[in-house]
Amino acid sequence: MHKIEVYTDGSSLGNPGRGGWGAIFLGQKNVVELGEKHNDVTNNQMELLAVAKAFEFLAEKNIKDYLILIKSDSKYFIDGIEKWIIDWQNNNWKTANKKPVKNQNLWKQILEFKIFLETDNKLIFEHVKAHSGIKYNERVDDIARMLAGGEKIELFEGKRLDYKI
Repeated sequence: MHKIEVYTDGSSLGNPGRGGWGAIFLGQKNVVELGEKHNDVTNNQMELLAVAKAFEFLAEKNIKDYLILIKSDSKYFIDGIEKWIIDWQNNNWKTANKKPVKNQNLWKQILEFKIFLETDNKLIFEHVKAHSGIKYNERVDDIARMLAGGEKIELFEGKRLDYKI
């Protein structure tokens, strides 16, 4: 089984405000960084969009027989995907308080990609502590923040040996 690590992060300046998301894909030999900027978004929306876009990227690659480690510093995402999402789905996308789930369009997209990817791969979700010196998490945070701030950032795609952060 092959292994790929995926770091995701989102950021917004204002809540809502200008936002950005980033994702880093670390394969055995290659690295790919992705990111986008958005307007009038919340931090949680950017955290979720980072995962949705990462899943979309992996689905488009049609990978099979991979262990995919999704690493996020968003407790909202990790709790949502590991604890809440099945209950939300079973309750017609309502919370335990019978209120509509926030960001349900993104949650539905994530769930759809998750189900698709799990057909031929194993997904593991891991919460990583923000701003704790984990270099890939720090880099993906930089990508999201810089895009939210409208800064220019060069995203890397190439050999892992050439990846300097």
